[in-house]
Amino acid sequence: MKEAVHIGRNPSSQPDLQQLIREVALGDQDSFAAVYDAVAGSVLGVVRAVLRDQAQSEEVAQEVLVEVWRTAPRYRPERGTVINWVLTLAHRRAVDRVRSVEAAAARDHRAALLDRTPEYDEVTEQVETRLEREQVRRCLRTLTDIQRQSVSLAYYRGLTYRQVAEALALPLGTVKTRLRDGLIRLRDCLGVSA
Repeated sequence: MKEAVHIGRNPSSQPDLQQLIREVALGDQDSFAAVYDAVAGSVLGVVRAVLRDQAQSEEVAQEVLVEVWRTAPRYRPERGTVINWVLTLAHRRAVDRVRSVEAAAARDHRAALLDRTPEYDEVTEQVETRLEREQVRRCLRTLTDIQRQSVSLAYYRGLTYRQVAEALALPLGTVKTRLRDGLIRLRDCLGVSA
């Protein structure tokens, strides 16, 4: 009869992880040290396979082993071996770290885009300004010649009523009336409420 060949450690020298985890659940620090020694390398290997970053892998592996200490009472032998339970915790924690890093990178990316976005839409503002100018021009064409000239001189050139009257060789009262009538027509044409 052939004898079974074992690679690595002698199976009889491996600790009974189920017994140790029961003792860890009761707060036995020496048992935890034995569990730690038995699973730390495998935990780091699983975490490293997911994260691919040595520093983060070591940090996550440490978090997993702390979680083993804290959650040892939740281990259920009917659901699998201790090593499988620990490695499942390790894999989940590593995947959580990847998701967390990706989410943080996405948040940073969105924040960077917001920093570059202008506070207002320049194109929209330019289009609106052009449309408003065109509407004013269209409404100015509806005025009489004297009204249009009076409004143009007073509001585009900044002349006073008296200066407009002198420029158009009209009485001051006529200019004031034409300006008032012209502004009322402009207001109505532009749809501005009084």
